[in-house]
Amino acid sequence: MRGQWAETLMGFLVLGVAAAFLVYALWAGRGGLTPAGYEVTAKFGEVGSLTPGAVVSVAGVKIGTVSKVTLERDTYLAKVEMAIDPKVRLPADSTAKITSDSLLGGVHVAIGAGGAAEDLKPGGEIENTQGAVDLFGLIGQVVRPPAPAPESQ
Repeated sequence: MRGQWAETLMGFLVLGVAAAFLVYALWAGRGGLTPAGYEVTAKFGEVGSLTPGAVVSVAGVKIGTVSKVTLERDTYLAKVEMAIDPKVRLPADSTAKITSDSLLGGVHVAIGAGGAAEDLKPGGEIENTQGAVDLFGLIGQVVRPPAPAPESQ
């Protein structure tokens, strides 16, 4: 009888540790950005594999996360909504581009700070954007270049 109680207690201990790991993983996966950040949007022609939760950085330093990626029905551009740390003020003429983390995948939004005197307002839009580059398409063009067009005589 005593062995059953020990096994039951050990089972509850294992479940408690598993629950603690789950809570930590969910908390750490949010990226640590406070929800008090302000929203900024940008429109891209191609977002690649960009998903909510992706990093938004300036000069390689994380300043926010992607909160939403949607398709605009009238322009067929991808609208990316980003939550930016309230301590970071972006100049109004900043640029945004989607860059690859590595050859294995993963993308993030890199923002280049502009030189304007006024800041981008909460809810504002970054006008100058550059979409994701298709790395596999570029590698395919190098490995198998297109055949030259036949000469007409």
